[in-house]
Amino acid sequence: MTAEQLRGHEAPVTSRLSGWILAATRVGVALLWIDNTSWKQPPDFGEGDPPRTLYRWTLQAVEHEVLAPYAWFVDNVVLPNFTFFGWLVLIIEASLGAFLLVGLATRAWAVVGMGQSIVISLSTLNAPHEWYWAYLLMFLAHAMLFATAAGRYGGLDGVLRPVWRSRDTAVARILERVS
Repeated sequence: MTAEQLRGHEAPVTSRLSGWILAATRVGVALLWIDNTSWKQPPDFGEGDPPRTLYRWTLQAVEHEVLAPYAWFVDNVVLPNFTFFGWLVLIIEASLGAFLLVGLATRAWAVVGMGQSIVISLSTLNAPHEWYWAYLLMFLAHAMLFATAAGRYGGLDGVLRPVWRSRDTAVARILERVS
């Protein structure tokens, strides 16, 4: 690997096959997020008696505590304002799916995916019948998308990156970095 590649100017993939595998992985991760939006149902997001969907899974953070400060935050901030947080989760996860699917600002959205994977882990890691490896795999998939700049393969990052490089503006420099 050259010094330029290490500085992040070029993605660290050297074969066409590797690029297509990264693109397929990126699309698969995007579809995971898109599919998961199906059970984030506004306007109540499952809040009620009995609790369902997103609200039920959010309660797991308190009922099966993973980290005390996080459980306190969910109990005292998230649950009393659940409609707001329900919309926030839906928007974040739908955006994750959309941006990863088209491969735009992939590195930035991979970081968001790592963060969302941590939040989900803190909510459900100790819940009964949960496979804890799933959360580690979610985190690692996003770390791989970030490390390899996966949107440059079969994504808009690869198409638009030369345009961003040719422009000497702050926005173009930011877009080049998050691609």
